[in-house]
Amino acid sequence: MSGAGLSIAMKTGASNPMVPRPMDFRPVPATILIRREAAPRRTKIWEFSTNLHCSIVGTCLSTTELRSVLKKFGMAADGCSDHDLHAVAVSLASRRDEAARQLNKVLDQRHKLAISQFAKADTEQAVRTQWRESVKRGDIPGAYWATLTHPATTQALVREAFGEVHMLSHLVGSANRADIKRLCWLESEKAALEAKVQRQQQALHEAVVVRDRQIHELRRALTQKIVASPSEPVAEDSAALRDLVADLERRLSTHARRRAAMEDRLAAAQAAAEREAAARAAAEKDRDAMRHELNVIEAILAPPSEASGARPEARLDGVVLLYVGGRPNQFAPMRAAVERLGATLLHHDGGIENQSALLHGLASRADVVLFPVDCISHEAVNTVKALCRQSGKRYIPLRSASITSLLTALQAPEMTALSPAV
Repeated sequence: MSGAGLSIAMKTGASNPMVPRPMDFRPVPATILIRREAAPRRTKIWEFSTNLHCSIVGTCLSTTELRSVLKKFGMAADGCSDHDLHAVAVSLASRRDEAARQLNKVLDQRHKLAISQFAKADTEQAVRTQWRESVKRGDIPGAYWATLTHPATTQALVREAFGEVHMLSHLVGSANRADIKRLCWLESEKAALEAKVQRQQQALHEAVVVRDRQIHELRRALTQKIVASPSEPVAEDSAALRDLVADLERRLSTHARRRAAMEDRLAAAQAAAEREAAARAAAEKDRDAMRHELNVIEAILAPPSEASGARPEARLDGVVLLYVGGRPNQFAPMRAAVERLGATLLHHDGGIENQSALLHGLASRADVVLFPVDCISHEAVNTVKALCRQSGKRYIPLRSASITSLLTALQAPEMTALSPAV
């Protein structure tokens, strides 16, 4: 999406001199809408400025749906890339002809549910509220089309929706900064604990050395006293020896208690160090996985001019995938991403609302079964593994329920071998 997207044209609401106008550093086109009738209705795709067509086509339609529409007009040859199809569709969107009408019809059919939900809103603020709620749930494509075309949508609301969609591509890096910050904190905590253990070990060593030296000096003093006073009465020697032995026993008992306390502290410090080492290893593993996912997503999201030297997306034409578990609000964008690769995505929530018996039928239709290890029950995992072993199919555990983990797994080299086109 180019910077010219700031100069988007859309429906304008009634002006209010008391409400401050949003800052805009680019001029708005003079012709905002082409339609002439005064009655409010939903806006057609050719009635928007061309600056909006790229985001509408790229966000609201999968490549599979787009290819199907363009094939009807003989504009989708077998060798056309996804980018070529996108460019053709963007150019068609601005023409008020049968191709543009068909494109608008496909968008309406694809997002019929979202349009029906947004139809209940009768004011700009009500539409804005529904749009923001959809963004929080991750339901972007349908909500974006329903918001832009709603009769009550104004220029300010279209700018807001366009800006939200434009910034989604930057969220991957933001999400990883928190994980990197936590890793740095764990490393500093580990260094502090290692220094503390070292100090405790040094203190314990010094205490043992002092205790051994004192015992040696006391024994030498006792030997010297016995040798130097052989003629003294036995009673006096016995009393002196008893006092000396009692004093030695008290000191020995004190040092024994201190040594036991120091050994307990040392054991606790070593256990803490081992736990931190394990936590650090896990954090480093997560860091490496997230870096790999970030590299894959950046390669996918990069414009063609920047990604010319990068590995192209692996196609999965004809492959059927089953996703078990995860978060319901993320399935729609996941399905759109998978369909963009030419595959079909089935879903089962792991037995929360869907019956567990349905899992057997879905697994039999799928080529590969995927599940996020952080958002699925143990019972569902055991069922998936058992079904895959029985049918000889592959299952792939994902690091998390995020879209990035799914896309990274789909870009693995071994996944491309599943496509009949390979």
